[in-house]
Amino acid sequence: MKTKELILVSLFAALTAVGAFIRIPIPYVPFTLQFLFCAFAGMLLGSRLGALSQIVYVTIGLIGVPVFTEGGGPGYIFKPTFGYLIGFIVSAYVIGKITEKIKELTLVKALSATLSGLFFVYLLGVPYLYLVYNLYLGESKTVEWAIFYGFTICIGSDLLLSLIVAVTAVKVVSFAKKNRLSLN
Repeated sequence: MKTKELILVSLFAALTAVGAFIRIPIPYVPFTLQFLFCAFAGMLLGSRLGALSQIVYVTIGLIGVPVFTEGGGPGYIFKPTFGYLIGFIVSAYVIGKITEKIKELTLVKALSATLSGLFFVYLLGVPYLYLVYNLYLGESKTVEWAIFYGFTICIGSDLLLSLIVAVTAVKVVSFAKKNRLSLN
C-alpha cells in the first residue's frame, strides 16, 4: 500500500470510531454516526480501501481498544449490535464498488449507492440482533421485535445520513475532479 492509502484507511477507521461516540441512546440499537463515516469511506476511497478502513476499525475494537459504542474487546462479538459492525465492512465495499462503476456521480446515483450499502448493514445487523438475544442472552425475542428495534426505529436517521453522504460526496468528488485530486 502507498502511504496515502494507509493514511486514508486509518483516517476513516478513526472517523468511524469517533462516530461511535457521537450517539443518541435509543432502546437496543443506539443512533450513531458510524454509518456516516462508513459510507463516506466507501464513496470516497472505493471498495477495497473503504472496506479495509472498516476492517481496521472492527479489528482494533476486537483487539480491545474501546472504539465501539459500548467499549471493545473480543467479547464484543456477543453483543447484539455486532452484526451492524460486520455490515459496515460489507456496506463500505458495496458503496465503493457501485461508485467505482459510475462515470459521473450525481445525487441520485450517490444516494442509490449509499442506500445499497445501508441495505447490507441492516441485512446483517437485524438477524444478528435477533440471534444474539435468543441464542446467547437467552431472552425470547420475536422476529417482529428485531425488525422493529433493529430496523424500523433506526431507518429514519440512517436515511437522513445517507442523504447527507450523497449530497456531500457529489460535491467532494466534483471538487476533486476539477482540481485533479485523487482520493483513491
